[in-house]
Order: sequence, then structure tokens, then C-alpha cells
Amino acid sequence: MFRDRAEAGERLAASLAGRFADERVVVLGIPRGGVVVAVPVAEALHAPLDVVVPRKLGAPGNPELAIGAIAPGVRVLDGQLLRSLGIPERYVEEEIERQEEEIRRRTERYRSGGAAATIAGATVVIVDDGVATGATAFAALRWVRSQGAARVVFATPVGPRGTIRSLAQEADEVVVTETPLSFAAVGEWYETFDQVQDDEVVRALEGRA
Repeated sequence: MFRDRAEAGERLAASLAGRFADERVVVLGIPRGGVVVAVPVAEALHAPLDVVVPRKLGAPGNPELAIGAIAPGVRVLDGQLLRSLGIPERYVEEEIERQEEEIRRRTERYRSGGAAATIAGATVVIVDDGVATGATAFAALRWVRSQGAARVVFATPVGPRGTIRSLAQEADEVVVTETPLSFAAVGEWYETFDQVQDDEVVRALEGRA
């Protein structure tokens, strides 16, 4: 159990401190909560902090059920789920358009006109506050690879073992603090798991530019 995202980030940072000493490192937080966790990670690695903004694709009538996820120029779709639910292609394309617009909005808001971190040739550490299915994490990993990262590391405080194993096949390395046997939701592993607001993300990024 973590007290809050700040403590989770400190514990994650402790497991990463001293790593990648001879490499150029960029830390990317997945908004919103992942950026809060990423702040102490970036400090421990003496690295700039930026964002990668993947978005979950929700099922018709059940937006919490992920049928896939996207990042800029990247689509990760659950073909088996799409077929079993009989979701029409038109719905998928419309949902992708909605989430692409949200990615644009959030990216512009968070960076406040600043330049993106240079990923090409860097060791990139992607941080989230936890994973369940890992849909958005997969999209983020593939986007970072498409930008020419030399090495991609995924770091998170908590996630189920099956998801972590799957992510390990996508990333060069996965660093996770806790992999509980029983897992229902990320929030159950935090004493405080309040929703993070956009302004908090902006402040975190401004402090680690």
C-alpha cells in the first residue's frame, strides 16, 4: 500500500537511482497521475521530465472497458474483444478521433507552448501511477519506439503480474515496485488516490523542464 502518488514515486525512484549513469535519459509521465509519480524519478535520474499522452479507447456504452488505446500515430486495438462485442468499425474510428482530439488538447495544455523533450537516441523511462490491463502503457511504449529511443524502460509502482509480463515483452526493461497476487484496480493500492488536475501536471512539468 502506498500513502499517495508522491510516496509511490519516491519508492520507485529509489529502485532506479544510480541507473543509466552513462546514458542520456528522458523521463516521460503518463498524465495525469503518472506525471506526479514521475517527478521524483526524474529527480533521481537527473533527467528532464516530459509527457507522453496515450488515451484509452472505450467500448460503446461502457467507456471504462478498453477496446484498445492510441498515442500519436499509434493504434493498439484488441481485435478479439472488438469481434466478440460486435463493435462496428465506424464506432472505432469515431472513438479514435475523439481521443486524438483529447491528446492534442492535453499535450498543448501540459507543455504550455514549450518544446518537447528530445527522445531520439535517449534512454526513455515511461512512468505511470499503476497499470491494470496495460492498454495505454503499450501505446506509450510503441510511440516512444517510433520516435527513435535507444532504449525504453517502463516504470510503475504497481501492476498485476500478467500485465507486467506482457509489458516486459514490449519494453527493454520493466521496473515495478509491487506485483500483488490479487489485483482489482490501481486505486486500491493507494491510501489517497485523488484525481490529478491539469494544473498539477503543468506545475510538475515546469519544475522539471
